[in-house]
Amino acid sequence: MTGRHFWSQWTRIAVGFGAMLVGAASVTLMSSGAAFAAVDCHAAPAPNVNLRGCSLVDANLAGANLTGARLLHADLTGANLTGADLTGANLTGATFSAANLTNAKLPNARLIHADFFDANLNGANLVKAHLTGSNFSGANLTDANVLRANLNETKLVGAKLVGAKLVDASVIASDLTGANLSGAHFEGAHLVRSDLIDANLTGATLYKANLSDANLTDANLTDATLVHAHLSDAALSGVIWTGAACPNGSLAGPSGCR
Repeated sequence: MTGRHFWSQWTRIAVGFGAMLVGAASVTLMSSGAAFAAVDCHAAPAPNVNLRGCSLVDANLAGANLTGARLLHADLTGANLTGADLTGANLTGATFSAANLTNAKLPNARLIHADFFDANLNGANLVKAHLTGSNFSGANLTDANVLRANLNETKLVGAKLVGAKLVDASVIASDLTGANLSGAHFEGAHLVRSDLIDANLTGATLYKANLSDANLTDANLTDATLVHAHLSDAALSGVIWTGAACPNGSLAGPSGCR
């Protein structure tokens, strides 16, 4: 075989092999792409629908099945999501200002840096939801189930969480200034470095909660249960202790727990 013929044959083999690799890559990309539907802002509500970045202002999505949906950075201001199922949905950066999410299902949903200002989440299911950095200021979360959710660095200024269940939730470095937390359940919750200034914790259960370095200045702890709670280095100036159960199980005196 001449040198020229050898190199010519080798070139054909190399080119053919390269084409095979490109083809395989194309198939892989097509297969991967098939798993993620293209954005369609006019698509009907459905599981795994891709509405990323879409404007859904004042949309009526009551009772919609949006499990696993992609709504990243979507605008749902004023939308009606009453009873909607958003289990496992990705709502990162989405806006829900003044939206109605009464009894909505959002377990395991990703709501990182989402905006729920003045939204209604009465009775909503947020079990194990990822809410880091979100804004719930002025929102209504009465009787919401926020069990084991991540609310680190979340804003809940003036929010209403009456009777809400935040058992084992992580609420580290969050702002709950002026929030109504009466009757709320914080058993085993982590509230380290959080602001609870002027918060209403009347009748709240904080059994084994970690409030280390938290700021409870002027908070109302009337009839609250703090048995086995951690209050090391917490700011407690102006706290109302009437009828509160202290970490050691004793009843708080006029000047607080000892």
